[in-house]
Amino acid sequence: MSKMITQTENKNVIYSNLSAKTLLYIALERGEGILAKNGAFSVKTGKRTGRSPQDRFIVFNDMTENEVAWDTTNQPISTDCFENLWKRAEDHLKTTTHFISNLAIGANEMYRVPVKVITDLAWHQLFCYNLFIRTVDSKDSANTWTLLNVSQLKTYPEKDGVKSDAALIIDFKTQKILLCGLLYAGEMKKAMFSIMNFLLPPQGILPMHCSANVGQDGDTALFFGLSGTGKTTLSADPDRFLIGDDEHGWGESGVFNFEGGCYAKCINLSPEREPLIWNAIRDGAIMENVVLDDNTLLPKFEDSSLSENSRAAYPLEHIEQRVKQNRGEQPKVVIFLSCDLYGVLPPVAKLNKVQAAYYFLSGYTALVGSTEVGQGRGIKQTFSTCFGAPFFPRFPDVYANLLIEHLERTKCPVYLVNTGWTGGAYGEGGKRFDIPVTRRIISAILNHELDNATFEIMSQFNLSIPSSLSGIDSKLLNPKKAWCNEVDYNHYAKKLIEAFIINFKKFNVSPEIQNAGPVLNIDHEKSPDSTCACN
Repeated sequence: MSKMITQTENKNVIYSNLSAKTLLYIALERGEGILAKNGAFSVKTGKRTGRSPQDRFIVFNDMTENEVAWDTTNQPISTDCFENLWKRAEDHLKTTTHFISNLAIGANEMYRVPVKVITDLAWHQLFCYNLFIRTVDSKDSANTWTLLNVSQLKTYPEKDGVKSDAALIIDFKTQKILLCGLLYAGEMKKAMFSIMNFLLPPQGILPMHCSANVGQDGDTALFFGLSGTGKTTLSADPDRFLIGDDEHGWGESGVFNFEGGCYAKCINLSPEREPLIWNAIRDGAIMENVVLDDNTLLPKFEDSSLSENSRAAYPLEHIEQRVKQNRGEQPKVVIFLSCDLYGVLPPVAKLNKVQAAYYFLSGYTALVGSTEVGQGRGIKQTFSTCFGAPFFPRFPDVYANLLIEHLERTKCPVYLVNTGWTGGAYGEGGKRFDIPVTRRIISAILNHELDNATFEIMSQFNLSIPSSLSGIDSKLLNPKKAWCNEVDYNHYAKKLIEAFIINFKKFNVSPEIQNAGPVLNIDHEKSPDSTCACN
């Protein structure tokens, strides 16, 4: 039931467990955003239109000292700094109208984490209502986390021990998350994802940055990948049922979604290519940094002037073809989505167990759009451990070992799918795979068509690739054949292999996994071929 408590002495109002409709009404009344023509609530997030990793910290204490992989992503901060800033945030709330909801993360009740969400903006509360598990059951108070988002409170580096006018701090010991000066709502969902990624591995659950869907026969598929590489688009399949688009856990009882909604990228969104996502952005949804037409208030999804990372947050109920229990059986297939800027990787390859561990740890792909503050525009190569390095606090081998255990237990096949470039490198004559081509490949994987295909070994990468596939030009299946000049292909293959080798030096893994990646062949250079391979 909705509640409203007025604190007359401080002249502020506290709203508790409001409905989505009421939160939207209040957000409009307060001028936090406007309604677009499609019915979605449209907001702008200021100078930060993506996550701000340099402003993210984890409290350093006896609980985290030896369990967190401290680096530039998992930055330590002292308990004193955190407590002082938390006190300042609480004092700020005493004079500010704010909103409280009792929500949760995790569709599997055995591993569910209750969270009390407190925000000083109504639309931030609506965002969490859309994205988290909607429940007011707070019986497990000892296990409840508190997420406090005071977006209107700025921080000071010299006073607060942080790096800028904003901060996100996680304290695993007191089960608290503090956000100051941050409007971009994705920070809240990824903070809770980080919590699950720390809490679940000791319980035998592999937390995953992946989407998941289920076929007509109940077969579950997982799609790992960074934002913008196809994770949300490919899982929103008109022929299958969506579990979730971003965060899941995998254990002996199967796969379960962490969330109750989706957070889709909007850049260049179209009803033809992504009908399920297009139709989900309607009444009750939130759009971040989407440009609207001044006259019609229709979204201009092709306009990236505010951000290449424009977003829409909507509840799973907006997807008609979904798995209502928000869970699935053991996966029948795992797909790693890698957006290759060099045009070197094949559109599909079947991985063995150790190759799966190698490519999981490598997380090679591209940063598509400015998902993080400071990335700038355009597309850049990256290696993101576990296909989500910024969100995994523990050491990488913890997650890789769990992956191997689950693959061995379920005998689940793993495929590497390149959603990036072919026939040339990005910006050097290459072309990105069309979505229909990638969808055809995904279909061949899911309907077991590739189970009986004839495979050949792709040299240097030692990848098993199909020799032919109905509906796909055979030249696309072996990337070297898609290039007009073999010397150019070899040049970029060498660059990519060297990047893999350098990146993997940071991992302390078995020789078997270490040797499962691509290798340099000093004799691979050939003389220019006078015949264009792509003719």
